[in-house]
Amino acid sequence: MEMDESINVFGEPLEASMGKPVTGFFRDNMCNTCEQDIGSHTVSIKATAEFLEYSRLKGNDLSTPVPEFGFEGLEPGDTWCLCAARWLQAEMDDKAPRVYLKKTHIKALEIVPLEILRKYAADLS
Repeated sequence: MEMDESINVFGEPLEASMGKPVTGFFRDNMCNTCEQDIGSHTVSIKATAEFLEYSRLKGNDLSTPVPEFGFEGLEPGDTWCLCAARWLQAEMDDKAPRVYLKKTHIKALEIVPLEILRKYAADLS
């Protein structure tokens, strides 16, 4: 798999998340992507209890650990590379979590306009 260039929504080098849980399509703690990343795991979020419950109810349980896949489960406050379409769906349902724009891959803009992402920015003052 050939990884797309690590560029964020501002055209700058993509920033990494630190610590656990390890995130990203490549499990490199970055929202990197490639042609094989059908879900476009490109939006870096700050998980909230409300969003995790919303995601569970939509059929994507991100809270429950799945040890056989090395997944510890997310807790409120964790950083995670979310599918861009899932984030947009949550935004339309008023359940979208905050976004780390400097950690969000530029490919997310193919699905979510930057103007919408900016409204949820967790890393801009």
